[in-house]
Amino acid sequence: MKNMLTIISNALCRITGRNVGAQTVSELLLFSPVDSVELLWLCSDWLAPVFPQLLIDLSEYVNVTSPPAAPAFAQAQAQRQPPKPPPVSTRAPAAQLVSAQADQLDTPGTRAVVSRSFADFTSQATFDIKKCDVHRLEEGPPLKAELTREQGLQYYRIMQTVRRMELKADQLYKQKIIRGFCHLYDGQEACAVGIEAAINPSDHLITAYRAHGYTYTRGIAVKEILAELTGRRGGVAKGKGGSMHMYAPHFYGGNGIVGAQVPLGAGIALACQYQGNNQVCVALYGDGAANQGQLFESFNMAALWKLPCIFTCENNQYGMGTSVERASASTDYYKRGDFIPGIRVDGMDVLCVREAFKFAAEHCRSGKGPIVMELKTYRYHGHSMSDPGVSYRTREEIQEVRSKSDPITMLKERMLSNNMASVEEFKEIDIAIRKEVEEAAQYATSDPEPPLEELCNHIFSNDSPLDVRGTNPWARLKSVS
Repeated sequence: MKNMLTIISNALCRITGRNVGAQTVSELLLFSPVDSVELLWLCSDWLAPVFPQLLIDLSEYVNVTSPPAAPAFAQAQAQRQPPKPPPVSTRAPAAQLVSAQADQLDTPGTRAVVSRSFADFTSQATFDIKKCDVHRLEEGPPLKAELTREQGLQYYRIMQTVRRMELKADQLYKQKIIRGFCHLYDGQEACAVGIEAAINPSDHLITAYRAHGYTYTRGIAVKEILAELTGRRGGVAKGKGGSMHMYAPHFYGGNGIVGAQVPLGAGIALACQYQGNNQVCVALYGDGAANQGQLFESFNMAALWKLPCIFTCENNQYGMGTSVERASASTDYYKRGDFIPGIRVDGMDVLCVREAFKFAAEHCRSGKGPIVMELKTYRYHGHSMSDPGVSYRTREEIQEVRSKSDPITMLKERMLSNNMASVEEFKEIDIAIRKEVEEAAQYATSDPEPPLEELCNHIFSNDSPLDVRGTNPWARLKSVS
């Protein structure tokens, strides 16, 4: 306590230019509650490290309510308020300035119970990131990345939501509630979140059949994604698309034919160029599709016309059950464009992905033409739910990646080690996400299936009664099940 009084005394000397002794400070704190709070406001810049403990020690004596008549101090208080926390969940935030409610602080002499303030956390930090390999570029993305607290919590929440959603899809598939094809994205979350953090919502994105994560990052709710997987009317494609065919604004699926989305992505980039809207298209494909001839046709056309297309290979090390070393004579997928610049990125680091795609998007928007990106990542599940994923790789390999390179754990540890969030805050986010996913699963299993009369809807853009294999939209359909 004596040390704290000395700190206050020194602070007052700086403010007033007068010699204010510790004894005077002690008498002021004990016998003049209103003045004592004003005093603490004045000294807050110097008292920040010890302020919470000081309040606890003095709360038996000090009035913690705001003084009724002190406009200058009230203005100073308003300026010192910490920023509002990001909406990480619908629950009350874990860290509050004071745990007691405001109406409990209206009476003089109320004891203050102080917990960690949002002002206690580091609002921004700079991190070293892995150097990218480059092809036909004089310089690559930066080696450092800035991260604000709000961004970090946002990235964590999105990646964790995708992870929980995919694990719930795994559970529903094993219960035979989800049927057919189902390709899960867990392990690769940093790719989707990093890309979305680097481009604009108005930019375009098209991918292959491992599409659940991008469907979510493009703005579709978890319950609509799970309902689509279960074939329900409330699904994003009204229950008629399934795992591989989900769509959102500026998101073109979900495509089941290996590699076929890449020339479509080049066509979207051509439309962006033609319209002059300064937008780009991210065309994603896997390492298994990297040897498709249609990719190289798209590369050639995009280079000739300087299309604003970011060709992106999500290299998760295995094309179905075949390792990249067994499938490709050259595994440097970022060099496959030959005459097109390329970058190889650590796809398990969300900050590395973000910075690389900021660089790539700027390259395309500046009129330099396309760029080829390779994201080195890893999938925890097999190729699809019919693949156990351990016949061509060991469980130890999967566990090693989880323990050393998991994208969610990496971001969480960065933030904790730099005092950007608390363990309790992450736990609260996790609880809120689990609740959201469980509610989405309840919706996906209780929502009705689309009625039979909707089978022929959404086939044609008009209502012309065209026969399709002996039927038309007005034919009476009967269920034989």
